[in-house]
Amino acid sequence: MARESCNLDKEEAEILKPPSPSTSSPTSPAAAAPTPSLFLKPSQEPPIPRPGRTDAPTADPAAASDEEEEDPWPPARSASRCSCCRRRVGLTGFRCRCGDLFCSRHRHSDTHDCSFDYKAAAREEISKANPLIRAAKIIKI
Repeated sequence: MARESCNLDKEEAEILKPPSPSTSSPTSPAAAAPTPSLFLKPSQEPPIPRPGRTDAPTADPAAASDEEEEDPWPPARSASRCSCCRRRVGLTGFRCRCGDLFCSRHRHSDTHDCSFDYKAAAREEISKANPLIRAAKIIKI
């Protein structure tokens, strides 16, 4: 082992390779699982996708300008405050089905102006859980 670490004729990639599982003891848990190669040569590095750059040009420049005008993200709101009274809630806030965050006073749908339709959601859930079963029609002779 001392000869291998002192051998200067080996390439840098060979020196930096982790030991193969066959050389480790058979009782160790590392011997059961293959080790991924942590040291890659610069030519073997996986490509990193860059969101800002696109290699292919867009087909319709007018459509691309329309997409840029629309802001895909709504304006940033403070996520740690109640939507009704603006009280700080931190980790004790309640997220409603309408998507807003509320304090303990405004957590129920009747205490804030909730836009979620609970009645229609319950109707849909019941109809999915209990499908309508009809008997096959009998042909009368």
